[in-house]
Amino acid sequence: MNIGAKYILKGHEVVVTYDIIEWVLWMEKADRRVKNTYVGDVQISTVFIGLDFNFWYMNGTPKLFETMVFGGAKDKYVQRYTTWEEAECGHSIVVEEVKRSFTYIMQVKNGIL
Repeated sequence: MNIGAKYILKGHEVVVTYDIIEWVLWMEKADRRVKNTYVGDVQISTVFIGLDFNFWYMNGTPKLFETMVFGGAKDKYVQRYTTWEEAECGHSIVVEEVKRSFTYIMQVKNGIL
């Protein structure tokens, strides 16, 4: 963990900064969205969070991106990543998980299972 570090993006590359003003100004204006997908009325959102959310491991890689599910069977599910590429891939995996859970629920509701 890099104490006091904040993170911004230059393109899709993560850049560390210790300048709180630079970070705040960047966070105010930046498009931090990696992907946003709806499956029915369930939203899957993946964003750059700009802070290290790797709370559990003081020596692990920083977790700077987050996928969160809003609604459905996986409501409030969260997954975190280190890089933009991991976040894109992780988003796609979560979307597929939501689709599977949505399909399963619909099959149960329709008496198929």
